[in-house]
Amino acid sequence: MTPPPPPGPDPGADSTTDPCPEPGSLVVLFGATAGALGPDLGSDETDLILLVWQVVEPQSRQVGTLHKSLVRAEAAALSPQCREASGLSADSLAQAEPLDKVLQQFSQLVSRDVALLGGGPYVLCTDGQQLLRQVLHPEASRKNLVLPDAFFSYYDLRREFNMQHPSMSPAKDLTVATMAQDLGLETDATEDDFGVWEVKTMVAVILHLLKEPSSPLFLKPEVIKQKYETGPCSKADVVDSETVVRARGLPWQSSDQDVARFFKGLNIARGGVALCLNAQGRRNGEALIRFVDSEQRDLALQRHKHHMGVRYIEVYKATGEEFVKIAGGTSLEVARFLSREDQVILRLRGLPFSAGPTDVLGFLGPECPVTGGADGLLFVRHPDGRPTGDAFALFACEELAQAALRRHKGMLGKRYIELFRSTAAEVQQVLNRYASSPLLPTLTAPLLPIPFPLAAGTGRDCVRLRGLPYTATIEDILGFLGEAAADIRPHGVHMVLNQQGRPSGDAFIQMTSAERALAAAHRCHKKMMKERYVEVVPCSTEEMSRVLIGGTLGRSGMSPPPCKLPCLSPPTYATFQATPTLIPTETAALYPSSALLSAARVPAAPSPVAYYPGPATQLYMNYTAYYPSPPVSPTTVGYLTTPPAALASAPTSVLSQPGALVRMQGVPYTAGMKDLLSVFQAYQLAPDDYSSLIPVGDPPRTVLQAPKEWVCL
Repeated sequence: MTPPPPPGPDPGADSTTDPCPEPGSLVVLFGATAGALGPDLGSDETDLILLVWQVVEPQSRQVGTLHKSLVRAEAAALSPQCREASGLSADSLAQAEPLDKVLQQFSQLVSRDVALLGGGPYVLCTDGQQLLRQVLHPEASRKNLVLPDAFFSYYDLRREFNMQHPSMSPAKDLTVATMAQDLGLETDATEDDFGVWEVKTMVAVILHLLKEPSSPLFLKPEVIKQKYETGPCSKADVVDSETVVRARGLPWQSSDQDVARFFKGLNIARGGVALCLNAQGRRNGEALIRFVDSEQRDLALQRHKHHMGVRYIEVYKATGEEFVKIAGGTSLEVARFLSREDQVILRLRGLPFSAGPTDVLGFLGPECPVTGGADGLLFVRHPDGRPTGDAFALFACEELAQAALRRHKGMLGKRYIELFRSTAAEVQQVLNRYASSPLLPTLTAPLLPIPFPLAAGTGRDCVRLRGLPYTATIEDILGFLGEAAADIRPHGVHMVLNQQGRPSGDAFIQMTSAERALAAAHRCHKKMMKERYVEVVPCSTEEMSRVLIGGTLGRSGMSPPPCKLPCLSPPTYATFQATPTLIPTETAALYPSSALLSAARVPAAPSPVAYYPGPATQLYMNYTAYYPSPPVSPTTVGYLTTPPAALASAPTSVLSQPGALVRMQGVPYTAGMKDLLSVFQAYQLAPDDYSSLIPVGDPPRTVLQAPKEWVCL
């Protein structure tokens, strides 16, 4: 007995004419807000006031009952444009149902109409993206409403029309009226009920498109992401600048989920929220957001000055390079840590330096277990392996993360620990900040000429300005001194910064003589500068120099800068005994042998060349910034004088040219030769000799040292 043939298509049927699957039921939906209409719908953050819908069955070409429902808005004030177009009033809206009740009624009526027409699952169909992405989803997020699953996919009638008629206008320029006009459809011009005409016309357009024997329509709906997906970003990734925005004004405690909620309804790329950190490693209220395409980015720009709680958020365009700079990473350890998907990241700050995985897990407790135990912890360390007190932890769900956040400011040993929500981009930023080790970590500083001797006499030929506005510039100081500005020595203006690198309100001015300094003090003392009076008092060059290297000058007298060696008293600063220091091999390869300091040093008289002692005898000074007076070129600030042995071993080409050698600090790690040369484009460089542009790293600093916020040019 011959077995029956296997099931399959009829051999006599033409496989090339196999019809495509018919789309499910369509729910044509129209809505309006109390504010802007048309392409600006939802851009003014106003509430929804109207929904009109009708069911269309594509297979049978049948339509259901047309429904219209008003929605009660929290702010009943209508814009003039909406009042004129809709004919509604605040009194009529006050009697309407709230949004949650209207959505329940919508689901019930749609399900009933679809069942009557014999259709299956339904999909929404709207005129453009604004109604769902810019109105319904953001408003539901603000009011903590859960939208039905049907509102997370839809067909854009403009795109479907453009697929059928690509020679017409672009999809973004189409309207319901233009689509009907292009198809030659007759519309009911007597219909004046707001929203009803739009839905009837959209239904007529859909039915006409379904009759045309062309490519199938309504097969691939647009999708609105229900949840933001976290993930890492690599420095090698290429990000389209047309998909990135910058959000400013975020609350400092905002997480990536809060930012994604602000942009609810728009599709953010995986790992596309990067919270920005300031110089101290704390969030600065800004974030870079990457969307899946340029259309989503354009809709995000319409949310400029929308609110997150009580704060309004500014939204601007950004570039892909900015996003990669903030969110990109290169560490394999971080990539492995972030490879687990759907994990909530928390940041722990203030950990004891001796704390290990066991201590952190014990601090969090068994009620909030870390994913993978010790493998779910990432400790942040300095390039030399020293702990920073920061760590990141992974949790499997939001409930466990909430339980861990209750340990905020709990005690671990003798320290309280801060816990914050974090992001993959923040992990990359923090690790990048500490992993960027200097090129030469133990570099011995080169010889640098200085513009003035550190202790060149006690004559009071300088003036001190106290109480300057923090925004004061050199031009402001010159204007403040008036005629006395003509008596300033070259390189004679010194602005003092605090330990954070910000203006301290103090400045020192070197005058040509003590008489000129006294006359300037009498003329300008307590004179106003930008609504602040400034104290101008005479001082000596020695007092000025001690303040510039970290000392203090008050009414009770002058105090020297703090130093590591207690045997060093103020008189010994000029003659300093340096201990031999080892020069690393990689450092010696960069400098000629004549430029390196000799091992043995003998104290001698001061010389106008700066000398930096070895790490064993390094003074802990308050670094400051030096600003020269125009129009002379910048020079550098010295700290200690050089013994004759070091002076003799220095290159004569350098010592014979004042200001010929400079040291740059704070150079970006991505800076190249062209970037360095552009800084000195207004000054004369050695012809065809750029070998002196040497990348220099700073030696590791201990906790007692002041930050490196001084500028030397």
